[in-house]
Amino acid sequence: MIDSWLGRVVEVRVGRPGHGGFCVARHEGRVMFVRHSLPGELVNARVTEDTGKSFCRADAVEILEASPDRIVPLCPISGPGGSGCCDFSHATAEAGRQIKAAVVAEQLSRVGGIERTVEVESLGDQTGWRTRIRLGVDDEGRPGFHRLRSADIVTDLACPQAVPGMYDGLAARSWTPGADLAVAVDSDGTRHVVEIAPAVDRRVRADTGRRGASSRRAAKSGDRAHRVREGSGRAVERVGSREWTVDSWGFWQAHRAAATQYAEVVREWSGAGPGDTAWDLYAGAGTFASVVAEAVGPGGTVAAVEFSHRAVVDGRAAVTDLPQLSMQAAPVERAIGSLPPQPSVVVLDPPRSGAGRQVIAAVAGAHPNRVVHIGCDPASFARDAGLYLSHGYRLENLRAFDAFPMTSHVECIGSFVRD
Repeated sequence: MIDSWLGRVVEVRVGRPGHGGFCVARHEGRVMFVRHSLPGELVNARVTEDTGKSFCRADAVEILEASPDRIVPLCPISGPGGSGCCDFSHATAEAGRQIKAAVVAEQLSRVGGIERTVEVESLGDQTGWRTRIRLGVDDEGRPGFHRLRSADIVTDLACPQAVPGMYDGLAARSWTPGADLAVAVDSDGTRHVVEIAPAVDRRVRADTGRRGASSRRAAKSGDRAHRVREGSGRAVERVGSREWTVDSWGFWQAHRAAATQYAEVVREWSGAGPGDTAWDLYAGAGTFASVVAEAVGPGGTVAAVEFSHRAVVDGRAAVTDLPQLSMQAAPVERAIGSLPPQPSVVVLDPPRSGAGRQVIAAVAGAHPNRVVHIGCDPASFARDAGLYLSHGYRLENLRAFDAFPMTSHVECIGSFVRD
């Protein structure tokens, strides 16, 4: 058993960036994942988490030799011990994109067996880009951001990701302790604030009498009552000339420019033409399905599958002029066997965990000429990319977007074709 280093401060030279918002260092034979650092820096790092394994987690609390890419942090609440909102607000925009490119390339190589030079493209400014945000509420009814890997709330609403006006007046109001606030500013500039009831977690560990992390996550993801506190709770969102009205607390791309940019990539890479058959899996409200449906025309067929019934209802309302597009609410794993045969293209935009072996095997078994896969996590995207290769596809095109500036997150879109 390794003695715990928790709270210990050590001087280390950090190296390459790692997946998850840190840089990797080594000290006395152990690996340290050091947040708030940049590659090449010499820092004093305080250990914040140590479970006795071969690695520990730490924060850079003093910069002894700074990288030329270091700037005054743009986010005032995300430093050591602070909120988990911004991983790299202390890096220039270009350095942040280079870090993400290095992580994507490393994951593709190590996990997917794909060697590819990666460039991460900007979608605009570093700040003022987020149109949807989820805040926690502390025991005193104050809204804020969760500390990294913690249920504690930082009640200073100062993270600069949000579009202007998103936080206005929220701190002056009292909210239900333990609730979440879903705040969205839609395409019309209307703000919607929805209070989501506190999670009910009845599962307590017998050995400690405390709730475990998995139990808390399960409670958070369960059905919870919603109360609209501002706006209608129904956000108007536009991509090109098409308009959706969707729940302001449901899924929509957080970056104000992302949905339009991704739809254009899907339109270009799908290769769909008049009369073709296509699938859109994990379709959400049908943003990508609609552009593919326009490409296949009235003589074609697009079958879209999405788990959320509410998203499907909203999607159907937005595409009434596209009878060639059908949308069904079902788990992808259950529905995929009943979709129209011989699709020319399959589009997938799975959750952060990716599509996985079962779904990709089913997609490959349908023998589409082309697959367009969107992923917001480099590791799961790389794993899924490797699975396509195992089924006889190759990665033809890859684009990565800085859809989450100042954070470690990056969106990847790949097109896969059969050799």
